[in-house]
Amino acid sequence: MPEPVDLAHATWTTVPRGAPVLVPVGSTEQHGPHLPLNTDGVIAEAVARGVAHRLPYEHVVLAPTLAYAASGEHAGFPGTLSIGHDALHTVLVETVRSLALWAGRVVLVNGHGGNVTTLDAACAQLRHERHDVSWVGCVPPGGDAHAGRAETSVMLHLAPDEVRLTDAAPGDTRPLPDLLPRLRSHGVRGVSPNGVLGDPTGATAAEGRALVEAMVSTAARLVTTGSPDSHGRLTTPRGAA
Repeated sequence: MPEPVDLAHATWTTVPRGAPVLVPVGSTEQHGPHLPLNTDGVIAEAVARGVAHRLPYEHVVLAPTLAYAASGEHAGFPGTLSIGHDALHTVLVETVRSLALWAGRVVLVNGHGGNVTTLDAACAQLRHERHDVSWVGCVPPGGDAHAGRAETSVMLHLAPDEVRLTDAAPGDTRPLPDLLPRLRSHGVRGVSPNGVLGDPTGATAAEGRALVEAMVSTAARLVTTGSPDSHGRLTTPRGAA
């Protein structure tokens, strides 16, 4: 497969008309004392780039990562920058409307769980407007909720110089369903003072490499053969393996 066209570094004369576009959607939010604030964007871009290499198209365009998102649950930590659901909704809708002037299908590759509600709403609206848009998530299989072993391992693989392992410490390790009521009412700070939901100790780059491969494989399969539901979320067709 040819290299994807990196939109941020292309000229307009080198952008193929009608090509599919992958748009990584990240966040700028705390990820504990040991991971950078752009962790979700780093992961979303890596997965999108990996997917682009596997798609059966002559050309695939990789758009710049959307770095600001809905991260209100992390507002109690310095550095978090959240634009909220309404603003993110507008950004997603206008981004796809603009891409539709020259691109083919658009797939949003999401790296932040807090964006899901907005992605569902924005893609539902855009599909009602007849835009060919869908979205897929980057969820490490068996991963903990936030800044734990899974995300730390992934970042040790993707951006090891950005990981401060000496500062890594467990946060609240209870299952996410047990945390949700207090998370909704008090945010992450009210549950975990260090911002970690899980335990990053024991994370390794080798584990991260395997997790990234799994996320890319799953996303590539969904983008290639999946079907969007009413909210544009790509799902495995019934009867498919």
